[in-house]
Amino acid sequence: MGIAGFVAGVTLWGVLAGLLLPRAVYRLSVELGMPWRSDCPAGHPLTGPAGGWLGFAVCPRCGPGARWHGGYAPVAGAVLATTLVCLTLGAGVGARPELGAWLLLAPFTVLLCLVDQAVHRLPDVVTLPLAATTTAALGAAALFTGTGGSWTRALLGGLTLGSVYLVFHLIYPPGMGFGDVTLSLTLGQILGWYGWFVLFAGTFAGFTAAAVHGYVRAALRRVEPGTSIAFGPFMAGGALAGVIYAGLGLGMGLDLASDPVLGAGLVP
Repeated sequence: MGIAGFVAGVTLWGVLAGLLLPRAVYRLSVELGMPWRSDCPAGHPLTGPAGGWLGFAVCPRCGPGARWHGGYAPVAGAVLATTLVCLTLGAGVGARPELGAWLLLAPFTVLLCLVDQAVHRLPDVVTLPLAATTTAALGAAALFTGTGGSWTRALLGGLTLGSVYLVFHLIYPPGMGFGDVTLSLTLGQILGWYGWFVLFAGTFAGFTAAAVHGYVRAALRRVEPGTSIAFGPFMAGGALAGVIYAGLGLGMGLDLASDPVLGAGLVP
């Protein structure tokens, strides 16, 4: 497959996956304790693939010209975000076996970011299966030659980062929701796949970006100091930065598994 076919395939995956996200975002964007939405804003039951979770932005029963509103994620935003993330992963990681895992996980991560942005919530119904899917996907990638990481280290990375976030949650629950803890199980595996330094760098990048965002908004008086923000997008952004950093490092010939600064430490 040439570079044009590679880019076209990644783009097509991003577009198609992004088209199926808005309905799931709409259904999941509810406050804690409320049931998932099962009807469109006009009251029509949502039907279709996967029990009505997958579908386009228009309710067929509302007529061809009626589009959903009321917290429903715009189609263009979901498609653009998913496609850009997939293309960024493709450019940074290249045609390594783990790219398949990253492309599989990308739409679900975008879904979580959109939901978190809407209602400051990361639903366990997505984050916990996503962690298990990450374990299986990276386990499958590890069976191929030419991978850039370690499945064992990925598992340890998930457990390590999950434990750190759990401590933060127990110390101050309003500042670190349990959804952040469950999402860290996935992101820890993704970053840990490439090494302990990548795990630290990606996590640090997410915290730094969130802090800068909060300070800038407070300085511009967009929000009151101490107002909570959706942390999930910053966690995911930091993980994406870590993956791209590792992918580019491997592309330049750096051995992340043995380098004492970039690499894996004692874990093979």
